[in-house]
Amino acid sequence: MKDADEILKGKKFIRNEIEKRFDAETSHEVWQLAKKKLEDMLNKYDGLPGGVQAHTHGFIFPAAAIYLALKDKAPEQAFDIMQYTMKEKSSKFGKSLARMTYIPGFKKFFLSMWDSMSHKMFGENAGFQNIFYDCPKGEFRMDITQCPYNKYLTEVGCPELTKLFCENDVYSYGNLPGLKFTRTKTIGTGDDCCDFKMELIH
Repeated sequence: MKDADEILKGKKFIRNEIEKRFDAETSHEVWQLAKKKLEDMLNKYDGLPGGVQAHTHGFIFPAAAIYLALKDKAPEQAFDIMQYTMKEKSSKFGKSLARMTYIPGFKKFFLSMWDSMSHKMFGENAGFQNIFYDCPKGEFRMDITQCPYNKYLTEVGCPELTKLFCENDVYSYGNLPGLKFTRTKTIGTGDDCCDFKMELIH
């Protein structure tokens, strides 16, 4: 298992924004505090199943630790920094994915892999509860009814970050040529589920 230092190395895109907005001393203090908070979370939640850890250790806990450190040192900018950096990161991924849709056969392949991938990455072993729907060819639908992002972000004291992770899907999949992503509600904004629909369009 990666330690706090190793995990935070993967969040350099957030650190870069912090360093743009604050002086070197403040930036260093924020990052050191984030490391301490992340270490505390890793210790508290030691022993989580591997599928859950992929989300908690990869995304949930580091984001929470950085955000809570920012709230301590610069509360007026904390949420904005997280929202901005997460949007930028997801939008870049979405643009990269959009370029790939011009590869012959990619759109059908991308849609077909969602069924197996979602069961593995967003299924019960990863801490989610889902409803998967039988769909016509060229369409994938699922509802997430329980989400580890909402669970653990709430437990560590920053449930407001949940909606930012929900928004990541929109920035990643919302502008793919030949594919339509539809979402009407999210757990992060107080709804009973996150609905997810992806379909081929002509």
